[in-house]
Amino acid sequence: MSGKPSQDSAPLGFATRAIHHGYDPSSADGALTPPVHLSSTYTFETAEDGMALFAGERPGYIYTRLGNPTLDLLERRLAELEGGEAALATASGMGAITSAIWTLVAPGDEIIVDKTLYGCTFAFFRHALTRFGVSVRHIDLSRPEALADALSPAARLVYFETPANPNMRLVDIEAVTAIARSAGATTIVDNTYASPYLQRPLALGADLVVHSATKYLGGHGDLMAGAVIGRRETLDRIRLFGLKDVTGAVMSPLDAHLIMRGLKTLELRMERHCDNAEALARLLDDHPAVESVYYPGLASFPQHDLARRQMQRFGGMIAFELDGGRDAGVRFMNALRLVHRAVSLGDAETLVQHPATMTHSTYTAEERAEFGISDGLIRLSAGLETLADLQEDITGALDASGDGLAIAA
Repeated sequence: MSGKPSQDSAPLGFATRAIHHGYDPSSADGALTPPVHLSSTYTFETAEDGMALFAGERPGYIYTRLGNPTLDLLERRLAELEGGEAALATASGMGAITSAIWTLVAPGDEIIVDKTLYGCTFAFFRHALTRFGVSVRHIDLSRPEALADALSPAARLVYFETPANPNMRLVDIEAVTAIARSAGATTIVDNTYASPYLQRPLALGADLVVHSATKYLGGHGDLMAGAVIGRRETLDRIRLFGLKDVTGAVMSPLDAHLIMRGLKTLELRMERHCDNAEALARLLDDHPAVESVYYPGLASFPQHDLARRQMQRFGGMIAFELDGGRDAGVRFMNALRLVHRAVSLGDAETLVQHPATMTHSTYTAEERAEFGISDGLIRLSAGLETLADLQEDITGALDASGDGLAIAA
């Protein structure tokens, strides 16, 4: 089946589309799982056929850097789940971001970005783009009126994450994209933390969505991948310039196969990630060793109402600070026995890390203070383990965090 309902049937559900969209087993000798096309290049029946392909006069495959049947199926499936016309698969989340940005801006343009960004994204905007005559301005996009005040004729792009990595700040997608559109600026939203199961920025007005598909879309910590989703005309430009000519950040067909395997269980996994994260956030919020918890599902979270409006559930990511700051956080992390100290997220395993010295160490201390990333902040990615086991491990580590254990240098 193609994943497209007939005119007299109800729309197919998220999980059904994630499993079936775009593939008919009869097209591949009845193979239930789509074949993996590992060829790097494709033959032309005649010289004229090759000429027509290169001229864009007929569809087909030339070279996997431009397209591949396995990548094509993944792209169609991702576009379907995010509600976009087309998608582009890339070798990493940073490959998705950089391929899109290099295509859409030129020297003299301005990009407006939110105050809080993933560390490598921050470094790309702050330290790479600015070397080539692109201006980058950080605005508190949790206040849409701040964007209205900041937009200038030079502004070409507005870029943000929601929830933001690592401090969980939210941006009102509908409000911010409306303001950007009124000024002729393109909006790009990093939807990695939420996944298309929990949040669909394109339906709220965004022009492009980017993902680190390494995270929830793949879901098993065994691949590197990224994606851009949006209008077909824009995605064609990004493919033929940003990806083909600038970054070369091409996803391998085997990784595309693994992501499609991950998509089959995305709905199930996200429900379990959310269940575990909501329970762990309440545990942290109730524990005397914890000073602050940042999780959109808590009623005490300042943007809880916004989270309820634009997210189906509240995700698997939690940020928190302990009484005793960084030192207590180090003791807590070192006391964990089941939860792993690692910097990724969205895996089956629960992971914990210290942003200031790990994922966001590209920020200076002054920049972290300016952009809301405290030295005591801990980031936790709730995995799929049995909840009671996670609760026991985290409670024991919290109890140990204040007992004066020596801290490794």
